[in-house]
Parts: sequence; structure tokens; C-alpha cells
Amino acid sequence: MDNKKYWRETLEPFTKKSNAIAFRQIALTVIPFVLIWLLYIETIHHSNWLVLPFSIVMSLFTLRFFVLLHDCGHGALFESVKLNKFFGYVFGVITGMPQYVWSRHHAYHHTTNGDWEKYKGPLNVKTLKEFQAMSGGDQRKYKAARHPLFLLTVGGFYYVLFNPRFTWIMGTLSVFTDILFSLINPKIKTLTVITEWKAKYWKTPREYRHMTYNNLTLLPIWYLMCQAIGTGNFFLFYATTLTLTGGLGILFFTVQHNFENSLANDTAQADYFRAAIEGTSYLKLPAFLNWFTADIAYHHVHHLSTSVPNYQLKACHNQLKDKFTKVRRVSLTEIPGALKCMFWDTEKQVIVK
Repeated sequence: MDNKKYWRETLEPFTKKSNAIAFRQIALTVIPFVLIWLLYIETIHHSNWLVLPFSIVMSLFTLRFFVLLHDCGHGALFESVKLNKFFGYVFGVITGMPQYVWSRHHAYHHTTNGDWEKYKGPLNVKTLKEFQAMSGGDQRKYKAARHPLFLLTVGGFYYVLFNPRFTWIMGTLSVFTDILFSLINPKIKTLTVITEWKAKYWKTPREYRHMTYNNLTLLPIWYLMCQAIGTGNFFLFYATTLTLTGGLGILFFTVQHNFENSLANDTAQADYFRAAIEGTSYLKLPAFLNWFTADIAYHHVHHLSTSVPNYQLKACHNQLKDKFTKVRRVSLTEIPGALKCMFWDTEKQVIVK
């Protein structure tokens, strides 16, 4: 029996979706999310320093929304396609991330998992030879950009708050510029420019539409919140929260594939299912963090089958744990060390420090 058939049959019992569980997960996330916002609004006038504890707590709930968004992108949260699409869009607004666009790019990670020639992780890992060929200054920049504090601040801000807005604005401007240029250049067909709607910031017109839906939903919400509680109060809390959310997401996602001796094959030797076992970690997080991350710590199971919903990952791992003996366990205290594994050794076909 080939690996694909074996794992499909083995994991099939854990792929059943439940609308009841999905709605319960959403309710348990939405209610405290709203209450924290209301409490922040009532107390922020006492001191601006209160934004930090509020943002830390809120970032955890926003991170949970992001993982639920992730499940919707895989069609794995609800039983129906429509519910997954609808709530995926809602969660995309809450987290500031266009869900359809993010999910399309994330799907590429899954199809190429284990093939480090095609996908080098969220931090674009360099080979040892590439790193050694850099100047001393570039080497220091490379390492600094992968430091936990950088990821939790600049990395999170850029990934979640800045980039989805910047790419939409710049892409829109570039296409409109192309349209205007076509109007004065008879060699370029304006209709073709409009129908193809191409820019380097998205791959298809549908991606652009979803970027637009997300941003045009967010902008009125931002405006209303600024009018209600003040621009400074709103953006101080909102920006800090999304920055921490993005930073935590990048940090956790990175160490799920970047750890010492993580399998990292080239295209010729890539094996999807071997990579799911030997190139994907099991994060041993405290119970409260497993709740906030919707059990995505059982990442090896998720890579073996994206059809397994988050609320089945733990049960699947526990019942089949004898099959996961080669999966690397990474504890919370080991995460800083795992982040130091930032090079691809193409000779040994692993990730190293």
C-alpha cells in the first residue's frame, strides 16, 4: 500500500466535521473578544499603559481566530463549504488578513512541504553556502531578522497589519496606472488590462477581489471605532494586538518546521509524508496555549491530512502516537533554540544552526 492511501485510510476516522463543535469554538472566542474590547474602552482613560496587558490577552484570542481562519481555508472547520467560506471571510476581517489570499499561499506550503528548493519557510531560509557567501553585515541582518524579539515586533507588524494593506494599495495603483497608460497607447488594449487585472502583488483577479473585500470592510470599521473611542486609543490597542498576534503566529509556525536536524530535502529527494513526520514538529505547549492555538501544535497530524479539523488533532495524535515516534517534540522552552536553526544544509538534507 502506498503512503498516500495508507494515511488517507488511517486518518479517515478523524476527518469528520461537526458544525456544533465549530459554532461552540467560535462562541467561546467571540464572547471574550467582545468583552475585552468593552473593558478596554471603559478603562483606557485611566492610563495608556493599560494597552499592553489588554493587547497581550487580546492577541491570544486573535491568534485563535487566525487558526480558525486557517481551518476554514482547508475546508476543515465546518461541514459545509459555504460556512467555511463565510466564517473564513469574517475571521479574515477580525485578524486583518484576507482569508482567501492567505489560504491560497498557505496551500502552496502544504503541496511543497519537505521540498526546500520550492519553499524555504516563512523566513526564507538560506543554504549554508548562501549564508557563507554573504558579507558580514548581511549575515548579521539575516540573523537579527530571525530573532524572537524581531519576529514579535517588526515581523508581526509587517506580516499582519502593514503588508495586507500595502500590497492592496500599491497593486491597485499599479493597475490603474496601466489602464491610464493604455488609454494613450493604442498598442495596449485597455479591455485586456481591465479583465486580466494583473499586478505583482496577487496571482489572480480573484485574489485581488478578496483583498479588496477585506480592506473595504475593515476601513469603515476602523473609522467608526476611531469616532467612538478616539483614533489614538483605537490604533494603539489595535496595532499592538495585531503586531503581537502576527509575531506569535510567525514564531509558532516557524518552529513547526525549523528545528535542529529537521528533514529538508531538495526536489529530487522530497517525500511529502516523510516530511510530515521527520520535518514537522509536535509543539508541547501548556494546555492554555493549546486552546488559544486550537491544537495546531499537533502539526504533524495536520500535514498528514488537512482534512482533520483542529478539534480532532489531539485525539488523532493520542490514538496513533505509536506511529509518530519519529516526530520531533519541541517544548515551549526549546523554541528560542529552534529559532536559531536558520540554515539549510543541502549535503545532509537537514536544517542546522
